[in-house]
Amino acid sequence: MEKSRQQELTRWLKQQSRLARRWLQLSSLLGTLSAVLIIAQAWLLAELLWQLISHQTPRDTLLPWFIALVSCFVVRALLSWLRERVGFRCGRAVREVLRQRVLTRLEILGPATVQGRPAGSWATLVLEQIEDLHDYYARYLPQMTLAVMIPLLILVTLFPVNWAAALILLVAAPLIPVFMALVGMGAADANRRNFAALARLSGHFLDRLRGLELLRVYHRGAAETRGIETASERFRERTMEVLRLAFLSSAVLEFFASLSIAIVAVYFGFSYLGELNFGHYGVGVTLFAGFLTLILAPEFFQPLRDLGTFYHAKAQAVGAADTLLTFLNEDDKPTETASKPVLAPQTAARIEAQALCVMAHDGTVLAGPLTFTLNAGQRIALVGQSGAGKSSLIQALMGFLPYSGSLKINGHELREFDAESWRQQLSWVGQNPHLPAETLRENLLLDPRADATQLSQVLEAAGVSDFISNLPEGLDTVVGDQAVRLSVGQAQRVAVARALLRTPALLLLDEPAASLDADSEHHVMRALDDASRRQSTLMVTHQLHHLQQWDAIWVMREGMLIQQGSWQQLSDAPGSFQALQHARQGDEI
Repeated sequence: MEKSRQQELTRWLKQQSRLARRWLQLSSLLGTLSAVLIIAQAWLLAELLWQLISHQTPRDTLLPWFIALVSCFVVRALLSWLRERVGFRCGRAVREVLRQRVLTRLEILGPATVQGRPAGSWATLVLEQIEDLHDYYARYLPQMTLAVMIPLLILVTLFPVNWAAALILLVAAPLIPVFMALVGMGAADANRRNFAALARLSGHFLDRLRGLELLRVYHRGAAETRGIETASERFRERTMEVLRLAFLSSAVLEFFASLSIAIVAVYFGFSYLGELNFGHYGVGVTLFAGFLTLILAPEFFQPLRDLGTFYHAKAQAVGAADTLLTFLNEDDKPTETASKPVLAPQTAARIEAQALCVMAHDGTVLAGPLTFTLNAGQRIALVGQSGAGKSSLIQALMGFLPYSGSLKINGHELREFDAESWRQQLSWVGQNPHLPAETLRENLLLDPRADATQLSQVLEAAGVSDFISNLPEGLDTVVGDQAVRLSVGQAQRVAVARALLRTPALLLLDEPAASLDADSEHHVMRALDDASRRQSTLMVTHQLHHLQQWDAIWVMREGMLIQQGSWQQLSDAPGSFQALQHARQGDEI
């Protein structure tokens, strides 16, 4: 990684610390108080040893000093516990905000972007890489302040006692962070490569796991297992590289710290032998000065040791921030909608498109130019081969994909209004039902305004009532992760019932009957046929046999609308729709 990139990432990481400024300040304050107690306990211990050894002072007279020393130990332990608690709060505050930014960014980019990368890479980004920032804010940043404050306080204490010993520590101190920084540059680069490898490995493994049955059918299990083993071994090697650099950083610190303490010890040893008669202020080198300095010398380097221990947290955070910052800033376009007006609620949407081109976030044209009108209350079925651009058009209508040309909702240009206010007026049912809440009831009642009578009606209409009596706890049944307690058809019926509980301005249906058995398809399409008559409806489908009663059918091919008309009109006219019918009939045979 280039040095300029590392500096940019480090600046960004420090900027995020403003999200938890008060916790950082409190952690630094507790650390400073702990440093004062370190000096106090060292002073008390040196005084006690000096009194006991040099002056033969009776132990009974030194009892208050012992009590004060024990009190310092107890209070220091309490402060250390408080620092850990505050550090955790600090890291959590930053992680929560950054995770919300990532999720908001994903919401803005929409399904097209999410589906463009393996699910494992998104999981690594949202979970692991943000979690790997925790120690940077919880421990490393507060320790940077203490690595300056504590040695400074110790030098202020030692210089009036013995300037030579203090000078030795002062000269040795800068060498440690310099060499640690040199090692840390390599560690940050290694961490960045490690995170990239982890994201690839996660996506690779999850994709193979999802296609396990297909791999078995084609006898590719052994080959894919070897591929995963190879990728895992490469990831292990990268991880060991990171650990080697982390251990090297600790070794550099321990070497200079041990060398400096040894020099201080040698200085006092020769001073007591009368060979080095300097460093004092005319009163000689006392036993108290030696005890105090040798007790504080390890404490002088301890903050730097702790910083070295946490230095891998910085390298780890820089590596994680590389991918995180790239994602938050990639194809950065104005996404703030706070200044945009809210689109007023509509009873039924009229949609007009003129030379509409749907684009990916990188500017690639996915569909268009399209010109069409969907009248208020009209029911339109959108058909075509896979890859024709149907789903891209749906995502543009939901505000997830940018577009050029004109796309008006009841005469208002969509891009000029707050996208979220428009999405509140939509209902969407896709081919993969998503039930994020814990229980069946909570998944249905995402709209809290629905009453019991309305809920009962939609359960009957969507066919949910047919199987709900077989569930152990009825509507309060826990559906499990990814609705594992329901079949795909049952989960789709629940998704349809949820959509029916609302009365939107536009109902969008994206292959709602795909992958369903005949019974589930019958229930789902019957319910959607009734629901589609309440508002404007646009349905993407490959199922042609239930479209006779729809108002119009649009046919897409290679991103263009090539045919529009009723079922009868398109069935009688040679063209793409007739070819789709023949293809479907051949598949059924």
